[in-house]
Amino acid sequence: MAKQSDAQKETVGRVMHEFKHGELESGRTGRKVRNPRQAIAIALSEAGASREQDEGKRQRGAKARR
Repeated sequence: MAKQSDAQKETVGRVMHEFKHGELESGRTGRKVRNPRQAIAIALSEAGASREQDEGKRQRGAKARR
């Protein structure tokens, strides 16, 4: 995984705090998240970690094709 920025670390920390205190809710249904893996997935999604990583992959692929 790519190195996280300070803002991303803060977002992940906030989401995991919500999970530990039973306050984290999932998408539309609003049900409480009980699975730690789900909490991590939500945290990374909110922080935009995968988007930054994907952009780097796309750029490398474009350069290789030229």
